[in-house]
Amino acid sequence: MKYIIVLGDGMADEPLENYGGKTPLQMANIPEIDRLAKLGRSGQLVTVPEDMHPGSEIANMSVLGYDVPKVFEGRGTLEAASMGVVLEPGDLALRCNLICLAGENIKNHSAGHISNEEAHELIDFLNEKLGSDRVIFHKGVSYRHLLVIKGGKKQMACTPPHDVPGKPWADYLPKAKTDEAKDTTALLNELIVKSIEILDDHPVNQKRKAAGKDVANSIWPWSPGYKPEMPTLKEMYGVEKSAVISAVDLIQGIGVYAGMKVIQVEGATGLYDTNYEGKAQATIEALKDCDLVYLHIEASDEAGHEGDVELKTKTIEYLDQRVVKYLLEETAKMDEPVTIAVLPDHPTPCATTVHTKDPVPFLIYKPGNVADEVEVYDEFAVTKGSYGLIHGREFMEALLKEE
Repeated sequence: MKYIIVLGDGMADEPLENYGGKTPLQMANIPEIDRLAKLGRSGQLVTVPEDMHPGSEIANMSVLGYDVPKVFEGRGTLEAASMGVVLEPGDLALRCNLICLAGENIKNHSAGHISNEEAHELIDFLNEKLGSDRVIFHKGVSYRHLLVIKGGKKQMACTPPHDVPGKPWADYLPKAKTDEAKDTTALLNELIVKSIEILDDHPVNQKRKAAGKDVANSIWPWSPGYKPEMPTLKEMYGVEKSAVISAVDLIQGIGVYAGMKVIQVEGATGLYDTNYEGKAQATIEALKDCDLVYLHIEASDEAGHEGDVELKTKTIEYLDQRVVKYLLEETAKMDEPVTIAVLPDHPTPCATTVHTKDPVPFLIYKPGNVADEVEVYDEFAVTKGSYGLIHGREFMEALLKEE
C-alpha cells in the first residue's frame, strides 16, 4: 500500500450568514472529493492541542503525528531547515514577515503578497542597515523570511501578524516573559521600529505605491525557537521513503526534519494561481519511489485570511478538479493500491480571517475497505463518519493501519 495525504490548508470554515448559512466547502462543486468521501471513511480531527496557538506549523506537525508540545521549537526553526540555514547552539530563529502598516495599524500580514524579487531586495537592504554579527536576515519566499539572533532568548510573547489585521501594531510588539529575555525583546522591538523608519522610502516601496499596491513598510518577527529534535516518519511509523510537496517554507522545513524528500514544483506560489497540475503530477511521479507523499496546497488559507469567500470556494474547486481528479485517474492505473486522505490542517474562517482550533473534517479512502455512511465531504457531513472525533497522532495511525 502507498499513501497520499492531500492537505488543503485552511480549507475548513464556519457557516456564512450571507451565503445561506453554508461554508465554502459546502458551496464548492467538488465531485471528486465527494466521491472519495462516499467510497471511504470520514471523521473529525483535532489538530491543535488545547494550550497551543492554531498555527499551520502546529497543525501540520499534528497531522503528521508529532507530539507537538514535546518537539515544537517555533516556526522560524522549521523554515530555517527549508532554507538550508544551519542553526548553531544558541541561535534563536524567528519567522520574519514583511508586513504592510496603514498609519498605526497592521493592514495585512503579507505586504500585499509581495513578489520574491521585491522582497529579496528589501531583505538585502535590511541586512545592510540593521544586520550585524548578531542579527542576520535570511531571504525566503514572498513575505515569509527568517531572522536569526545569535544568543537570543525565546521566552517572549510574540503575536502572528495574520491574527491582528486592523489592530494597532504597537499593542502587539514582542513582550518578555522572563528577565532573561528582556534584552532579546528590546532588540526585536528596536529592529521593528527601525525597519518602519527605513523601509517606507525604499525604491521597491515607492514603485509599489505608484502602482497602487500595498507596501512592505515593516518587519514582524514571531514564533521564536531553537533547533528542534524531531524523529523522522521512518522512526515513528516505519515509513521507509516519503516526500513533501509544498510552496511554503514552513511545510518544507517540517519535511526536512521528518526525513522526507522535499520536492520543488515550478510555478508553485502558495496562492490561488499556484501550479495545481504540476503539484499533482509531481505527486504521482514521487509515488514511483516513495511510500507516502504529503501534498500541501496553501491557496485556501490565503483566501481565508483575505476574507474572500468566492476565492476560497474557487480554490477548493481547483483542488478538486486540478489535483484530486488527476490523482484518482493516475492511481487507478497503478499495480499497487494507493490510500488517499483529504483534509485541512485547521479552519481559516472568512468571517474572522484568522485560524481557529475547531476540529477539521477528514476522509481516508482505502481501496477495498468498506465505506461508512458519509456521502459528501464538508465540515458537518463528516460528523456521521465511522472515525468519529480523533486527535493528532490518531490520524496517521488510522491512515497507515492495515485492515
